[in-house]
Amino acid sequence: MSIPQSGGGPIDHHDQLAQYLADGCKPKADWRIGTEHEKFGYHKDTLAPLPYRGERSVEAMLTGLRDRFGWTPVTEAGNLIGLEKNGANVSLEPGGQLELSGAPLETIHGTCDEVNDHLREVKTVADEIGVGFIGLGAAPHWTHEQMEMMPKGRYRLMTDYMDRVGTHGTQMMYRTCTVQVNLDFGSEADMVQKLRVALALQPVATALFANSPFFEGRPNGHKSWRSRIWRDLDGARTGMLPFVFEEGMGFERWVDYALDVPMYFVYRDGVYIDALGQSFRDFLKGELPALPGEKPTLSDWADHLTTAFPEARIKKFIEMRGADGGPWRRLCALPALWVGLMYDQGALDAAWDLARGWSAETREALRVAASVDGLQAKVDGISMHALAGEVVAIAEAGLKARARPGSGGLVPDETHFLNALKESVETGRTPADELLERYEGPWNGDVTRVFGEYSY
Repeated sequence: MSIPQSGGGPIDHHDQLAQYLADGCKPKADWRIGTEHEKFGYHKDTLAPLPYRGERSVEAMLTGLRDRFGWTPVTEAGNLIGLEKNGANVSLEPGGQLELSGAPLETIHGTCDEVNDHLREVKTVADEIGVGFIGLGAAPHWTHEQMEMMPKGRYRLMTDYMDRVGTHGTQMMYRTCTVQVNLDFGSEADMVQKLRVALALQPVATALFANSPFFEGRPNGHKSWRSRIWRDLDGARTGMLPFVFEEGMGFERWVDYALDVPMYFVYRDGVYIDALGQSFRDFLKGELPALPGEKPTLSDWADHLTTAFPEARIKKFIEMRGADGGPWRRLCALPALWVGLMYDQGALDAAWDLARGWSAETREALRVAASVDGLQAKVDGISMHALAGEVVAIAEAGLKARARPGSGGLVPDETHFLNALKESVETGRTPADELLERYEGPWNGDVTRVFGEYSY
C-alpha cells in the first residue's frame, strides 16, 4: 500500500489534475525501473503470522533493519510503520506483510542487486529472532482471525469499508502478496500505448507468476487465488478498464475515471480522516462532507490516485499489478518481462500487435482464465501457454535491443533475468503447478511443508 503523498499545493483549476499525470513524462534517457515486492513473515517454530509487537514481530524486524543497516524510521501516531533509505522504502501491508518499494534504478541488474541486498538484510535480522519470510501470492493456511491489523489509520478505514463493497477485500489486504514494477512514459501517446499493452497482457503475467494455489490449508481451485480475490473486491476501483482501449484515451480520460472512484480518506496532520464512499468531485467544489468548505491539494489528488486498483494503473508512472509474490528469481523476472516489452519501441509495437484485436470480453476472459488455469488457460482459441511464449520472446528481443550490460560489462544485457519465465514456457509449469505437485506427492496434503522448502 502506498504511503501518504506530500509536497502538492492547492488545486485551483481542473486542468491541474491531468497536468499532475502529464508531469510524469520523461525523455527516454531518464526512464527508470522501480520494483516492489511483498512477503509474509512468520514464526519459525509455530508457523504463525507475525504480530505487530513483541520479541518476534513486525516491529522487531523494522527496528532491526533500522539499527543494523542504517534505515531511517517512518512513524505514524508513535508507531514504527516503515523505513527509508537511498530512494527506497520498506513499508507494511495491512496484515504485516513486509514490502520493499525499490528506488528508481536504470537497469534490471541494479534492481536485482537491490532485491538481493534487501532479502539478505531481512534474513539477517529474521534469523536472529526466530522469524522466517516466504514469497507466495496468498497465505497458505492462515485464517483471517489470525491476522493482526498493522497500526496504520488507512488500514482501519479500508477494513471497515471492504465488506460493504465486495466479498474478498479483507482477504486481499491481510493474506496476499504481489510483486510489481513501475515504469515511465515519454508522452501522452506513449502512456496510452504502454497502458493498453499493460492491461491487455496483464493476464499473461498472472499466468506466468501464478503462485497461490492454496488458501486456508488446502487447494483452492485456482493457480492464482490472489488474482481471483481481486475480481470480487470493489468493482468501482478494480478491473481491466475497457475505456483505456477506446478512442480519446489520455490523461484527461484517466482523470474522469479516477474522479469516479469513491474516496477512502483525506490525510491531514498525520491523521486519516474518514471520507469513505465520498466524491473527489465534491471535494473539488469544497463540498466534501468529511471536510466541509475545504478544497483539496495536489497531495490529496496523489493520495486518491493510490486508491484505484485496476490491473495496471497510472500515476506519474505506470504500475504493473497482475503478478503473485514469489521466489527470488521471479522478483527479478517481473521487471525484466515488462521492461523488455515497454522500453524498446519495436518490442512495444510487437506486444500491441498481439493484443490490439482483442475485445473487452476477451481481455476479461483471459484475466479470469489466468487466475484459474494459469498457463493451461484457453480463451476464444487463444492458448495462454502459446501466448506467454510469444510475450516472453518479445520481451527478450526488447532486452537485447536495450543492451544494458552488467557485472562490469561481463554480462552483455538483461535477458538472463527472463530465464525463470523461459523455463515456465518450455515446461508449461509455473510455481503454482510445482506446489500442487508437491502437495499431492511428497507433502501428503500438508500445505505447511511449503514454509520449510520455499522460504527465503
